[in-house]
This record gives sequence, C-alpha cells and structure tokens, in this order.
Amino acid sequence: MVVTSPIPLFEGLPAHCVEQLLGAGVQRAYPRNAVIINEGDEATSLYIVLAGRLKVYRADADGKEFILDTLGEGDHFGELSLVDDEPRSASVATLEPCKLMVLSKTAFQDSLLANPQVAFHLIRCLAVKVRRLTESAYLIATRDVFGRLRALLMERAKPRGELHVIDERLTHQEIAGRIGCAREMVSRVMRDLVTGGYIEIDTEHHILIRKKLPQSW
Repeated sequence: MVVTSPIPLFEGLPAHCVEQLLGAGVQRAYPRNAVIINEGDEATSLYIVLAGRLKVYRADADGKEFILDTLGEGDHFGELSLVDDEPRSASVATLEPCKLMVLSKTAFQDSLLANPQVAFHLIRCLAVKVRRLTESAYLIATRDVFGRLRALLMERAKPRGELHVIDERLTHQEIAGRIGCAREMVSRVMRDLVTGGYIEIDTEHHILIRKKLPQSW
C-alpha cells in the first residue's frame, strides 16, 4: 500500500516496521456524510486518514452534535478503544469523500508488542489530543461565543505571507458544533468580521484572516 503523506503515529519507526504495519492494513473509500464509528460500538479497528476530512463528535438525545475534533490527512482515530478494550467513546463521520487505511485490532496490538516505539508514538499522540480537549473545555467554560470563535480561528489558521489562512473548509454548522453554540450566532459573528475587514472568505471557501481579530464583539 502506497502512502505519500506523513503519519505521525509512525514517525521515527524503522522502514520495515512501517511497511509491516501498512501491509496489514486495508484501504477503503467512504462518501461524504458516512458514519465510520458510532459511539458505543465495539472496537475492532484503528483508522488512518489517507485523504479527506472527518469529524469526531458526540450527540445528545435530541440529535444535537458537539464536535470534539476534526481530522485530516495523516491523522488517526479509534486507537483509544483498542488500548482499553472499552466501547467507542465518540462517533466519527466524513465531512467529504475520504480514503482511510483500516488496521485491525489484532494487527495493531501485534505491532505494539513487536515495536515498542509504536507505543511511545501512540502515547505522544494521545497526549496531544488530551491537551487539545482540555483547552477546548476551558474555552467553553470561561469564554463567551465570540471568544470561543476567535480562539478556534486562531488555532486553525496558518501563516501565509502577510495573512493567516484556514485551509480546511469549515462550515458555520461545523464551527457551531466545535464551540457549542447555534449556527445562527456563528453566521452573525462571521458576517460582522467580514464587514469589518478582519476576515475574507475566498472562492474556495477558505477563511483568510487579514488583520488581528478584535478581543470582543
């Protein structure tokens, strides 16, 4: 299986170990809005994103979603339940057509036993996720909607010349799910930021931050 993008989970591993892991995986394609994992499912596989974007979320009894994270090329998910043998703690669905590499629970656990470095990288990746979720929980508890939106935009933006650009195509509904508010509120704030010249939405729906975002709305 040919994988061209870097996979953080495998960084630093000997080439033969990476080839062994990839050789044990199966590549699958999924359309947009496909549910890959349901919260509460039995854990059977680890997934690595080869192309496309996905959301990790939990939903309440009324179907309202809270987005815990978004994933892109090189990211992985589903590893937590493979380690503790508990049911899936969240659902994962595609935001656009995706290609995933699926590694079975047996193959993944065999790789952990054969290559202790995999376990080290897994711990590191989990630590990054825990820090991100901790920061998200703190922002939701301590900031208003605009403060949470501002933090999300700054977190996702990457420098490009004199601008900061968010390459992923975040819809207002996705943003609302990430910061715990109504989509209408996100649309209102984004419209005001565009009017004020702080941000611009280009023809490919990328968000361009043209100047420092205000501290309050």
